[in-house]
Amino acid sequence: MKDLLYIDGMWTGSSLEKTAVTNPGSGETIGHIPKGGSAEARQAVDAASSALNEWKNKTAQERAGYLREVFRLMNERSEEIAEIMTKENGKTITDSRQETAYAASFLDWFADEAKRVYGRTIPGKHSEHRIEVMKQPVGVVAAITPWNFPAAMITRKLAPALAAGCTFIIKPATATPFTAMKIIELCEEAGIPKGVVNLLTGSASDITKVFMNDSRVRKVSFTGSTEVGKKLIEQSAHQVKKLSLELGGHAPLLVFNDADLDTAVREALRAKFRNGGQSCIAANRLYVQSGVYAEFVERFSEAAGKMSAGNGFEEKHDIGAVIDQDGYDKVKLHVEDAEQKGGTITAGGNGTDENGAFFYQPTVIKDASEDMLIMQEETFGPAAPIQKFETFDEGIKLANDTVYGLASYIFTDNVKTGTKAAEALDFGVVGWNEGVPSTAQAPFGGMKESGFGREGGAEGIEDFLEVKYVAKNIGG
Repeated sequence: MKDLLYIDGMWTGSSLEKTAVTNPGSGETIGHIPKGGSAEARQAVDAASSALNEWKNKTAQERAGYLREVFRLMNERSEEIAEIMTKENGKTITDSRQETAYAASFLDWFADEAKRVYGRTIPGKHSEHRIEVMKQPVGVVAAITPWNFPAAMITRKLAPALAAGCTFIIKPATATPFTAMKIIELCEEAGIPKGVVNLLTGSASDITKVFMNDSRVRKVSFTGSTEVGKKLIEQSAHQVKKLSLELGGHAPLLVFNDADLDTAVREALRAKFRNGGQSCIAANRLYVQSGVYAEFVERFSEAAGKMSAGNGFEEKHDIGAVIDQDGYDKVKLHVEDAEQKGGTITAGGNGTDENGAFFYQPTVIKDASEDMLIMQEETFGPAAPIQKFETFDEGIKLANDTVYGLASYIFTDNVKTGTKAAEALDFGVVGWNEGVPSTAQAPFGGMKESGFGREGGAEGIEDFLEVKYVAKNIGG
């Protein structure tokens, strides 16, 4: 397992100060990583800038070939990657295997999209006039990724960037760097030329400052909190630097009276408890219409009560660890606050935080109300509050009453109800009878304070391209 920076085709940083990385499921130290800073960030920008011209001038088929080889290697080493992920993130090995496959799918998808970067011709102003529209890579791209999906959050930025002809620098989360290092190791093994991909670990503030102030970095792609995203918007202003931002979420899940409850319960469990609820698209607020409220609560609580949290390598557990003490304390605070304000715990409601290991049992709270913290803030953990609503309009109003607009969920077997709800919800992603809507071929992203830009789908490569038109007078 690599534990170094990767700059200009070389693993480096062994002489730098080190930061320990721990397993949140055991508290044990699993390795140390270099604490890079502004000097190393400048070296990475130098490398990516120097490699840009050669990389962008490769044919689309050539770039696709490199991505396809990384895809093959990820599938070949999938179990190794999953084990690294569980060690540093604490999620279950099942979740890690699923994420590895999901992460690899972006390499597969964008290997094809590299060959579909199409321009167009436009009728000219007169018989001797021609207009040609072309798309070209934006340039050097810097990406900053979070800890909760340490593989997928990288590949869905790296794959379209490389497919478009951009060079790439990744700054993964300090809590989960080794998954990133393994992916970059596979890029090296696939023969991607030096300087095209680079990896930095260390001081986020020092590294980001270089990204935001160096004009050669033409685009920054960030997944993380809305608070940090707003700071990046401010810092980007003086260079008008391109940004893609996937920020906070506070996803509502609506169950209407005409829903199939077997589907609603099964998919709501996935939407809430996948990755232990530590997902920006995790269902954070469950709203159930009065006609099915009691039955849904009973069935959902019974199913959640049969789930367990524990060591991610023990396949008997359904969810793994909470990432750290702060994350654990927030879940605990939200549950306690909800209970104090009239909520009733119908499953779970307890956890352990001993010796640097953090687990919270899947928890359900009925009779939730808008004054509860859990209904106003993103919990990022395995706690599901359920609130009753009466009418369609009330449910939509409750769902939209947030500054966030990333993901939402609706459960109904009525096409009219579902269509109206999907159109009325102010969210970039809507799962209709679907608890895990993310997929490489769809454009993922948010509205409002959940950010802008899209990752995945045909749209996913567009944020890494500039559009240029050439007006030609071919007359005498």
